[in-house]
Amino acid sequence: MTNDKKGNALGVIKTIASNQLFIPLLALVLLAVVNLINDPTFFEIKNVTNNAGYIVKSGALITILDYGSELAILAIGMTLVTAASGGQDISVGATIAIAGSAMLRVLCGGNSRPDTIQAPIIVAFLVACIVGMLCGAFNGMLVSIFKIQPMIATLILFTAGRSIAAWINNNELPIVPDPKFAYFGGFIPGIPIPTTVFIAAICIVIIALVLKFTNLGLYTQAVGINESSSRLNGINPTFIKFLSFVILGLCVAVAALIKVSRLSTINYSVIAKDIEMDAILAVALGGNALSGGKFNIWASILGAYVIQFLTTTLYKFNVPSDALAAYKAVVVIILVVFSAPKAREYMEMLVKKLNPARKEAA
Repeated sequence: MTNDKKGNALGVIKTIASNQLFIPLLALVLLAVVNLINDPTFFEIKNVTNNAGYIVKSGALITILDYGSELAILAIGMTLVTAASGGQDISVGATIAIAGSAMLRVLCGGNSRPDTIQAPIIVAFLVACIVGMLCGAFNGMLVSIFKIQPMIATLILFTAGRSIAAWINNNELPIVPDPKFAYFGGFIPGIPIPTTVFIAAICIVIIALVLKFTNLGLYTQAVGINESSSRLNGINPTFIKFLSFVILGLCVAVAALIKVSRLSTINYSVIAKDIEMDAILAVALGGNALSGGKFNIWASILGAYVIQFLTTTLYKFNVPSDALAAYKAVVVIILVVFSAPKAREYMEMLVKKLNPARKEAA
């Protein structure tokens, strides 16, 4: 009986540990415990008055929700790209700069310091969406048609993207004069929760509906697992890969709206710097194979908030911003090691050794 109970307990542990949400949830719990021990006030949420004179919620958790939301939006597109192509898009930050610059060009016209906006905000956003999708289409064409490895293909925009963004506005830094534009990256008057949380929620609902009522998820996984077999089953791998990059481009445009809205201007060399690394890390932390195939969009979204939780925690420990990449690199190493086939085989063997034989139980 003792062996049976021990075996059942180990079976439950194995079932829990095999769930794809286990790693991001475990990381979330560990970060929460570390912050609780170090500084219990980390979890306090206060009412403060912002620069616009409105009462809003403030605290580390609000910061995580705020900045984690824009990362979650990018993680959605990056997950689809990774699953379909077996590679990652490293031009996300540069594409945000391009889409954001195009948005400012429409809002400000040829004048970098206009008295009023020159076009409705919705029009500027739609232009940014078109630009973002065109950048995604360019990357997708190189990957799906010309069969270039994703990281190499996206290296083009990674290198040239910020220069293109600066060229769009003649290397000037336009400033949007309409205070309403700042709502998208800040707070809507009367609503104390950051607008980014609602934008992310809308994006999550849309992708959830798309995956539920279309075959996009199934086709994406099929192409990532075996491109040849998917083609024999009537799926067009070229189109699926191309579409995944276009969807990521659309996610980038939404992130660009948030990023540019925060300051109502843009800094071409700094905006969204290294954010593509966080998006890739969110996908990996969610337990999705970076080599493509089966994916869990919810795990990637949770991974995005965990990454922001980690970033906020590091800032809380007074880690310099320049050193953040080094700490995140440690996380990447751990994830890569745990996801390696050899490591998984070793853990499975360890579980089998701890699990008593059924014959002995009998």
